[in-house]
Amino acid sequence: MKDYISSLPVKARKHMLQIRDLVKTLVPEAEETLSYGMPAFNLNGHYLIYFGGYRDFVSLYPAPRNNPAFKEEISAFAGGKGTIRFPLNKALPIRLIQKIIRFRLEENSNSVRKKRAAKKT
Repeated sequence: MKDYISSLPVKARKHMLQIRDLVKTLVPEAEETLSYGMPAFNLNGHYLIYFGGYRDFVSLYPAPRNNPAFKEEISAFAGGKGTIRFPLNKALPIRLIQKIIRFRLEENSNSVRKKRAAKKT
């Protein structure tokens, strides 16, 4: 992951390190990895979050665009169905990113609980 981030332009590198630090702070047990050629964090054998750096923006995947709790906040940013792009010429929306990480953590935990329950039956 460090090699990927260090290969990016300075502005992208700064944003990428901020995202990495947020994940590590909120989910210290998550494992850093590379997947699909970009940095990612895995937890409980499932991906938690991916993020990528580009010339003009950094992206976070998956973004809960269809979730009503995020719809208004996320609509301020470009991106695809499951992607959110943060432009490099603006400060990262830290609270939104923290909220997305916590949401993904809850999804991950729910997935693990369901699998454990299914194994017991």
